[in-house]
Amino acid sequence: MKVLIVGAGQVGESIARDLESDHNVTVVDQRSERSEELAYGYDVLTVTGDGTELSTLQEAGLADSDMVIASTDDDETNIVACSTAAAHSEAFTIARIKHTKYLRTWDGVDRAFGIDDMVCTNLLTAQSITRVVGLPAAIDVDPFAGGRVQMAEFEISDACPIVDQTVQEADRYDSLTFAAVIRDDAVVIPDGATTIAAGDRVVVIGSPESVHSFADGLEPSHAGDSVEEVAIFGGSEIGYHVTRLLGERGFTPRLIEQDPDRARELAEELPAAQIMESDATDMEFLEREHIDEADVVIAALESDEKNLLVSLLAKRLGVDRTLAVIDTPAYVELFEAVGVDVAINPRVVVAEEITRLTQSEKTENVALIESDKAEVIEIEIDADSVLAGRPIRESIADLPDGVVIGAITRNASFVTPRGDTEIQPGDHVVLFVDAAAINETTNKL
Repeated sequence: MKVLIVGAGQVGESIARDLESDHNVTVVDQRSERSEELAYGYDVLTVTGDGTELSTLQEAGLADSDMVIASTDDDETNIVACSTAAAHSEAFTIARIKHTKYLRTWDGVDRAFGIDDMVCTNLLTAQSITRVVGLPAAIDVDPFAGGRVQMAEFEISDACPIVDQTVQEADRYDSLTFAAVIRDDAVVIPDGATTIAAGDRVVVIGSPESVHSFADGLEPSHAGDSVEEVAIFGGSEIGYHVTRLLGERGFTPRLIEQDPDRARELAEELPAAQIMESDATDMEFLEREHIDEADVVIAALESDEKNLLVSLLAKRLGVDRTLAVIDTPAYVELFEAVGVDVAINPRVVVAEEITRLTQSEKTENVALIESDKAEVIEIEIDADSVLAGRPIRESIADLPDGVVIGAITRNASFVTPRGDTEIQPGDHVVLFVDAAAINETTNKL
């Protein structure tokens, strides 16, 4: 497939990196130095120019492109680029946008703006945050198979009961698979003898019930507790959608917004929430309102630095868990190192969604692990698949190293994968796949 990407920022680069090995990729950007960086670093063609101009798109090969992805940081630029591409080619168009006002227009009219698919950064980020809120201790959560399968990533601290246990000792759950251990930036496919160490990140795949039980096991003092009190700092669009989504799930979140006009607007639009007008860094206010009683504090202000400050203040007050929206990729590891429990980068979230949309027809869903180290994919098995009609212990030998079958659903029911489990055509299989094995695996499935 020939893919044309407009925008060589973090999102565009991430998409190009994911697609370069299996597709013909051309990237358009106005900055010549950025074009040179991508041309040097990846197996892609680059064109320097304005992606909203037809002549630039034509120079980049619009006429024979199968897909055009507009991924700049500007909503209007992406809409115009996709509209121009749609008017002059048969390419499938995907526009990245931040604000939901354009998404509402697109949803209301079939192929509005001439765009085939639209991904909204702010909404996707809010959805990612609410999934993590619903699973204590997790740093990443993704649903598969219509919610019947869950993938979750956990960071193992010194205090976790499973530290220094083997996978065999830690695996006490009927419908859970230990898919991978991320250790020192390397992916380890574990077996029963693999020892889990402090600092590891463990990826598990299983039924939601087993994943929740595993999460409880990591923090026994909170086992069985449900998240009840959520405080959200910042009435940004992300903060608004997090509050709205939590309200739809039965929470009564507290949203703190400093601007009085925005606070009044939010109070009208979010009747299920408690809207409070205050400076999020005012310690006297935080103490008076007992923010320390919150189970989770979410920092969704417009500044990375303020989100860090609010998170650290919440930790100082005694809040168990903090989540912060981080716009600068380089800050993510720093924020987590100084005490923020989960740092979520909207650009990574939207790049993952766009990558999912570019997958083969067989791939139903995809989640990226640590941005680019591995993927968790869901595939519907057909009769030609190497997995069909054979026990897993036999068929897995035909797949490359770095593949773990994490879960199976059959006729909307969960099936725990074991060595003698026979996968049938029509089954949905959720697999963990190391980055180096992705192309070979999808081709065989």
